[in-house]
Amino acid sequence: MGRSNAIQHEQKVQLAPEAWSPSLQNDPRWKLAQRVVAGSHFARSALLSKFLLFVVAETLEGRDEEITEHQIGVQVFDRRPGYSTVEDNIVRNYARQLRKRLAEHFADEGNGEHLRIDIPLGGYVPVFVTAIDDGTVTEVPRHPVPVNIKGPAAQDSHLPWNVIPTRWTWKHWLVCTLLLATYSAILICSTWLTEARARASHQPEEPAHQLWASLFDGPENTYIVPSDAGFNLLEDLSRRPLPLADYIKGGYLELPLSGVDGHSADDLRSQQFTSFVDFQIAVSLARLPEYDPQRVLLRFPRDLRLADLKDSNAVLIGSVGSNPWAALPDGSANFHIVYREGMQGALIINAQPRPGEAASYESHWNEPSHETYALIAFLPNLGGTGHLLLIQGLDVAGTQAAAETLFHPSAIASILKSATRTDGSLRFFEILLRSTSIESNSAGSQVIASRIY
Repeated sequence: MGRSNAIQHEQKVQLAPEAWSPSLQNDPRWKLAQRVVAGSHFARSALLSKFLLFVVAETLEGRDEEITEHQIGVQVFDRRPGYSTVEDNIVRNYARQLRKRLAEHFADEGNGEHLRIDIPLGGYVPVFVTAIDDGTVTEVPRHPVPVNIKGPAAQDSHLPWNVIPTRWTWKHWLVCTLLLATYSAILICSTWLTEARARASHQPEEPAHQLWASLFDGPENTYIVPSDAGFNLLEDLSRRPLPLADYIKGGYLELPLSGVDGHSADDLRSQQFTSFVDFQIAVSLARLPEYDPQRVLLRFPRDLRLADLKDSNAVLIGSVGSNPWAALPDGSANFHIVYREGMQGALIINAQPRPGEAASYESHWNEPSHETYALIAFLPNLGGTGHLLLIQGLDVAGTQAAAETLFHPSAIASILKSATRTDGSLRFFEILLRSTSIESNSAGSQVIASRIY
């Protein structure tokens, strides 16, 4: 599911030649950009290709002051004009990926290019540099320049004001050459200073980058496991919570369903139902720059096996009532969800409360508007070789709150920073959230407790 949605979104942004100004077609810098996006490092991402071509076109047409995060979000990623770049960091995520792909291209198949493209940290305006044999680079002007495409006769018509210098003497040429050399030296120095300042003051990577990299960037497979909504209904109807061990053995097939007709009972026992919130989470995961569709597997909980979680990563969505696999880390985790007898509500247990924390947190799920709670846990897999990410709430709104916090991580940035080791790797952690459920939609989420291991 995640991969197909990512592919569909990529297909929506296929690049058409007529979308760009005809004045660009003979500019060597535009031709370079087209060769770059045609290369293997960009072939799999139409979004990265459109990103690069958009900023190059805006720069060459003299609109580099309009190359902002918001404009890129609207023009490249189809965000609505009023969207907030604070809440939606897609441009920053893709910019990091774009810089990486450019470096890989020019180190690989673009190694022989005389002209190269760079996007300095701290902005999105591309810089064009010429590669010298000794490894140094020199910036060339950004805006449109005359291009000789028809030989000497055509070259004269490109000079300023269409003046053909048939009467110029060597003195005129000498003065022009000196002026051009002076201008180039000033331009190179100013560009070097600007880039040096940008590198000194550039913002750090997105707070959740290392988390997603831990799950998707390594050689291991990663399972995305949504909730089993049918199983949750079976528990509710039978008023009996089923532990993971019984779930693995298929114990849900034997739960009594009084008052349910045989056809509906068979559907609940055999069909693969999940929630729309879980579907949204899977789509959001597929949009992450760190997401690698070649190593991500979507697995329904009933088809997952213990062996899958010994040497692979996994994202487990939903609480133990709808995704029993979420109970796996309960023995080592501080926070975990338990259901009351008869499935009459659920609560989060705080095994070792700290000052100011409660021993348990309960949601009044039967009220239209109520407080709810959620957990985000980053823990080791069963074999200790990979990672598990648990996204779970006491209800659907709680799970939604946990996911929104992960995809817009400003609220947990300080926790993620504290969990990051000096070598860049991430310590395991748990985060407890409180949110308001309004007709099963989350609002006003905040962190009320956390643990870093």
